[in-house]
Amino acid sequence: MIERYSRPEMARLWTLENKFRAWLEVELAVCEAWCEQGVIPQDDMQTIREKADFDLDRILEIEQRTKHDVIAFLTAVEEKVGPASRWIHLGCTSSDIVDTANGLLLTRAGRIIAEGLENLLASIKRLADEHKGRLCMGRTHGIHAEPTSFGLKLTGFYAEFKRHQARFEAAREGMRVGKISGAVGTYAHLSPELEALAMKRLGLEPDPFSTQIVQRDRHAHYFTALALLAGGIERLGTELRHLQRTEVLEVEEGFSKGQKGSSAMPHKKNPISAENLCGLSRLVRTNAMASMENMPLWHERDISHSSVERVIMPDSTILMDYILARMAGLLDRLKINAHNMDRNLEGSFGLFYSQRLLVKLLDKGLQRQKAYEMVQAVALRCWEERKAFQTEAAADAALCEHLSPEDFADAFDPNYYLRYESTIYDRVYGKD
Repeated sequence: MIERYSRPEMARLWTLENKFRAWLEVELAVCEAWCEQGVIPQDDMQTIREKADFDLDRILEIEQRTKHDVIAFLTAVEEKVGPASRWIHLGCTSSDIVDTANGLLLTRAGRIIAEGLENLLASIKRLADEHKGRLCMGRTHGIHAEPTSFGLKLTGFYAEFKRHQARFEAAREGMRVGKISGAVGTYAHLSPELEALAMKRLGLEPDPFSTQIVQRDRHAHYFTALALLAGGIERLGTELRHLQRTEVLEVEEGFSKGQKGSSAMPHKKNPISAENLCGLSRLVRTNAMASMENMPLWHERDISHSSVERVIMPDSTILMDYILARMAGLLDRLKINAHNMDRNLEGSFGLFYSQRLLVKLLDKGLQRQKAYEMVQAVALRCWEERKAFQTEAAADAALCEHLSPEDFADAFDPNYYLRYESTIYDRVYGKD
């Protein structure tokens, strides 16, 4: 299922082959920096450029013996390059290569996720534009509150996902760093100038302070930004699931020809995409907790974070790519049942107008608690007896003592609830 929605470039990004390609990219950038500083001879550098390569199976074979993936990688590359390979990895420690390569990979994964988020925002905005002014019931505690519009519902999600976009951009930029600073970050066998030259070639920034590693608060920021984004996806998915409930049925997920909803009940059409996305969002949030647990490492570094990151880096980014694409697809195929929105507005007998009547009474000079009790008495009676609130209110002697027929007509105008809809749209989307 994930293959249907995830883009091939995200899957390729996290292959074992591509991980080692990123390592080689870093090693070559360091070699180029050494060459620029006059340490590696031009002839040797040309040999390294032409011959630096590896065979994946050979790396895995060597690793069986060495039990060290970076050494296995370097050995496999040395076999391809020959004597000039003595310059490769000069002055470096394993984390110089691995952490810098991870900066590359997470930045590139982030670019793909950013594109998916932009597509989702476009899908939300399209629906919001189409359904501006489409009255529907607003609910608090799951109970009818006052009307809103379906366009405003979606606009709220658009505003939230713009915040997720800004947070993730900041987190992605925070991961666009690398380090070539040696075993404990002191440049004992390197230099800050060399590091700067290598990072420039890679399109990264030097981490201003590194130990043997890039500190893991950067990674935690990245994965918690993904977790918050996943929380927004689950909030939207939960809303759609509620709106598809049989008793509500204001929206329905697309249901293709030949699709089946249940092995037992042929009538079933379930909100499976929204449910799947809610579940997958929980995995992304779980991985964020693991990333925060990676922050307190011993002294200048231990290795407890490494095994965790081998799982959460590909898993969270691939999942988020999938989640964003599938949610955008869900929205693009969403069926809107406007007649059910109208039906549901009337399902509570017009009781949502109660605050309008309350305010009318306050405008007439009544004390709030007295006015509240007068309106509540009629409202509760209508709920118990299943009667139209507008009819009962207009016939109530206590209310009629203070309100004119014109007051009642104005209080029960549904357009009142959307008088600032365009203002909200302008604030969220801009006046253009």
